[in-house]
Amino acid sequence: MNYLGTPLYGEVFQQFNDSSMKPSFFPNPRLADHHGLVAVTDSLNVDLLLDAYTHGIFPWSENPVRWYSPDPRAIFLRNLIRMPHRLGRTLRKQNLKVTFDQSFSAVMQNCAKQHRESGEWITPGFISAYSALHHKGYAHSVEVWQDTQLVGGLYGVQLGGLFAGESMFHLVPNASKVAFAYLVAHLDVIGTLLFDCQVINDHTERLGAVCVRRNDYLAALAIVVHQKCRFNSQKWPSEPLAPAPI
Repeated sequence: MNYLGTPLYGEVFQQFNDSSMKPSFFPNPRLADHHGLVAVTDSLNVDLLLDAYTHGIFPWSENPVRWYSPDPRAIFLRNLIRMPHRLGRTLRKQNLKVTFDQSFSAVMQNCAKQHRESGEWITPGFISAYSALHHKGYAHSVEVWQDTQLVGGLYGVQLGGLFAGESMFHLVPNASKVAFAYLVAHLDVIGTLLFDCQVINDHTERLGAVCVRRNDYLAALAIVVHQKCRFNSQKWPSEPLAPAPI
């Protein structure tokens, strides 16, 4: 596991502090238990999601809804992201096309199917709540198409200069990696400052994810969620704004 301890990460985000953090419905995420659990609620809705992401918290179950802020926290730093080799060849050979925000619910449904064996956390209630967030311009999807079939994609949440990646899927080899590559290019263009991937796993670690202290993450988040960023609370353009770095 790549781990960035406090000294290095403190240099990267030394100008950040969390004095500008707005009051929250949730308890202080620094008081989470050793699993990262912050709170449990009966409901999941747009207001709670916006509050949670603003304060470094995200939901991970339904009935009841459990809200987490893990320590350490996994993020992508732009200069450490590793693009898989030959993605450009994959794109051309498989005749793949990439769009944004064209089939958000379908992307979530496919993510739910693909990851069901690891626990059914993307439930119909999750899809409904995040779809409502999408309609308000805060949740976004990247779709990968082969002719008219959706064969890969991912989704996440944008708040100011934050993008929080949620899940991805593929039905043909490397389609999710193509989606990730186009997402990275898009986040560069719109001015994203913090790319969150919540917890590290084998897949995100291969793409270059690293772990940081929760306190450092929260200090950075308190600043970046208030930064001006293109398309904040707006639907993303359907066509990529920049070529992917592949």
